[in-house]
Amino acid sequence: MRGMKNIIPLLPLLFLSVAQADELPPAYKVYELRTYYAHEGKLEALHARFRNHTLKLFKESTMENIVYLDPVDNQANTLTYLLAFHSREHARDAWKAFLANPKWQAAYKASIADGKLVKKIDSVYLEPTDYSPEYSQALPRTFGGESRLFELRTYTTNPGKLPNLDARFRDHTCALFEKHGIKNFLYTHPMEGQPGHGNTLVYLVTHKDQKSRGASFQAFGKDPAWQAARKASEKDGKILVKGGVKSVLFKPTDYSPIRR
Repeated sequence: MRGMKNIIPLLPLLFLSVAQADELPPAYKVYELRTYYAHEGKLEALHARFRNHTLKLFKESTMENIVYLDPVDNQANTLTYLLAFHSREHARDAWKAFLANPKWQAAYKASIADGKLVKKIDSVYLEPTDYSPEYSQALPRTFGGESRLFELRTYTTNPGKLPNLDARFRDHTCALFEKHGIKNFLYTHPMEGQPGHGNTLVYLVTHKDQKSRGASFQAFGKDPAWQAARKASEKDGKILVKGGVKSVLFKPTDYSPIRR
């Protein structure tokens, strides 16, 4: 996989024969990260609409459902999810088909009989980095066991420093995450024309639970290899802006295609 010599991806090809691997569809090149802000008291109805209608209608419109997430601390009543496409044109056409689908129109109308469910939607289109694990619809969706804790992390760099940050992740951080029990899931940049383009890394990792997350990051931070890599990467100045790391913890919904 792209630049992943020392990294074990979350969705490995180990379970596929050579013949199967030759038949894999193209890797997805575009991801859409969407966050829905539900009206008070409407979050469960929103989940029901996704569970019973939206996911299968997305699939009918050739969208790839990847993961659906509830924040661990969900005071804002949000639902966050990730879709995959082969191009921006594919995304445009898929959304057009979805919105025009009479089955979606009927499901939407029925779901808002007692009032609209969503007050705001945030959306950003992302492209995978060259060191991100690849995602393919042909790969296993889960390996069983309990649901994992997902973590969405957003790093904002100083001007011109995004390549330095990418190099640090590509050459050091991703492998060290795996070493300390942090599972790499997806690494992306906002696409051209999207907020954060050119200075932002958005990525998802997973943990067994919050306790193991804390232990993993503590061990990672103390690792001499990480300390040396960080020092070397910042010899010409700080990579990240002050307060440039944002993190949100999530648990997958019961209807999420991927739950670990």
